[in-house]
Amino acid sequence: MDKDTFIHDTAEVSAQAQLGAGCKIWNLVQIRENTAIGAGTIISKNCYVDFAVTIGERVKIQNNVSVYHGVTIEDEVFVGPCVVFTNDLRPRAVAPDWQVTPTLIEKGASLGANCTIVCGTTIGNYAMIAAGSVVTRSVAPHVLVAGNPAKAIAYVYKNGSKVMPEHVTGVKDNQIVYQHPQDGEVLNIDKDRLKLLPR
Repeated sequence: MDKDTFIHDTAEVSAQAQLGAGCKIWNLVQIRENTAIGAGTIISKNCYVDFAVTIGERVKIQNNVSVYHGVTIEDEVFVGPCVVFTNDLRPRAVAPDWQVTPTLIEKGASLGANCTIVCGTTIGNYAMIAAGSVVTRSVAPHVLVAGNPAKAIAYVYKNGSKVMPEHVTGVKDNQIVYQHPQDGEVLNIDKDRLKLLPR
């Protein structure tokens, strides 16, 4: 094990799990076999990581989260406390023909506290899910969703701040070009999607 990797005495980590350098695995965490966790990832108290799950680098998973088989989490994702993942679209206690329905959380996305991610969805790069939301369909990159069922309410930059109409710097093809006034990040948004921007 890498000298910078920390595993709490109460954690249960399978010998068949792969942990990248500098991972922090905290109290009462269970990590099952054939799971791959990238460098610098933090898994907080009382989390469960199912078998054959892939979690990227520099991910932060807060307390009381279960990451089930079929869920893939890419680099730099934030998973808030008590986030719920599922992997069964039509759950029954007895289901002989049951198959996993996969879920993908793309790079840089943030999942707010107590939100539920229904399986079969993709959360796009740097999208944000508001606390308590129930996500029943895929979320496009850089989109902020909220509610039950979750609906798109705005676009966000990588730092999480909202894209505003006054950030327009030009037009390219059928896209409006927005630039963050402080850090200079540029986003190109299709004209037909501008209804998501704050008024």
